[in-house]
Amino acid sequence: MLSPIKTLTRRALHTCRVPKDLASVTCRDTAGENPVSVGLRPESVEAVWRSVESLYRTGVHPGIQISLRHRGESVLHRAIGHARGNGPDDSVDTPRVAMTTGTPVCYFSASKAVTAFLIHLLAEQGLVNLMDPVAYYCPEFAHNGKRTITLHQILSHRGGIPAIPGDTPPEVLWNPEEIWRLLCEERAMQVDGSKVFYHAITGGFVLQRVLETVTGLTIQQYLDRYIRKPMGMTWFTYGVAAADLTVPAANYATGPRPTWPISRVVKRALGGDIKSVEAVTNDPRFQQAVIPAGNLYGTAEEMGRFFQMMLNGGVWAGKRICSEITVQRAIQQFGSLQLDRTLMLPMRFSAGMMLGGDPVGVWGPNTRYAFGHVGLINKFCWADSARDISVSLLTTGFPIVGHHLLALGKFLYNVSTVFPQLPEGQRVHVGA
Repeated sequence: MLSPIKTLTRRALHTCRVPKDLASVTCRDTAGENPVSVGLRPESVEAVWRSVESLYRTGVHPGIQISLRHRGESVLHRAIGHARGNGPDDSVDTPRVAMTTGTPVCYFSASKAVTAFLIHLLAEQGLVNLMDPVAYYCPEFAHNGKRTITLHQILSHRGGIPAIPGDTPPEVLWNPEEIWRLLCEERAMQVDGSKVFYHAITGGFVLQRVLETVTGLTIQQYLDRYIRKPMGMTWFTYGVAAADLTVPAANYATGPRPTWPISRVVKRALGGDIKSVEAVTNDPRFQQAVIPAGNLYGTAEEMGRFFQMMLNGGVWAGKRICSEITVQRAIQQFGSLQLDRTLMLPMRFSAGMMLGGDPVGVWGPNTRYAFGHVGLINKFCWADSARDISVSLLTTGFPIVGHHLLALGKFLYNVSTVFPQLPEGQRVHVGA
């Protein structure tokens, strides 16, 4: 039983209940943890895990999954908390479902990395040229001055169409023809690609339309054929089937509610306030839709597997998924560090990936050679060729600002220190 002060604090911070005994809500895949096989001391792995536990103790994430590979070997594969039933507004009587390492979670914007990779596969197959205008493949996109916007500009968040009109109802997200009509009618903020505006939702729909036009397949079918099945994924699909709607982890708007000016940035990037985002992303229609920039579902291990394939130069379990040059093109920096005018943060982008930085970047300190993508600010999925690691931290809360930031920063710092950069001769060379 919580004290009145703790109860009031939890309500004010919109946090979940955290048990004293974390072992009681921890799921560990012991068969999927082999640190000794790559010369790693178990206590080093535990240092990273303790930082995950510290993040969980903040109460802003009802459930967390982590998958971490080093030198291609899984060294940390665990989950903590609940997939459902322990949100800030759930009562003590709400049935709780444990979070496991096999629970699918919505990757949100980390989906962009996978969707972008599909477009790079199209280029490898000779079906598109990234420097071609989108309108070359979909002529209707040229309307209102968008004739010269290229695929590469869309991939690197320089397409000038960062958001759909502000008065657009959420239901449009699961109406592909209507969303395409709006994107074709939209007038770009720029067409020369000189400025970075994070495309939270729009870019994915544009890339989907091009992919489906040139292949004759749905984006789901293409993903299934070239990534999901060859890599042996259980989930890794845009949306989930109606029969599986109760399986994925629920999403929770946690933490202190953002106020101006943060609330304005959130609305510009996400199209609504954080509580509305919670309602939309838990809507069965969202969960069954295909939203290429924001609703790929899968586990931490599956996303970690995807980034490990890229770290392997396009190979997974002896199968070539793509050529090494395709990986290099997908992670090659485009432009310099620049202020993203949607997120209002300095960012380095490739054609589809968020890149790390020195002395500090989105993936922690000294991460210039890291590439990946964040999902709704709180999911961190990346690989670092200088450290030979692939990491996927999935969370079910999406606090924007608050007391959890120190714990999150400590997690990123611990990963960077437990896995220091390798000597030049031992690094995996897939990009710079």
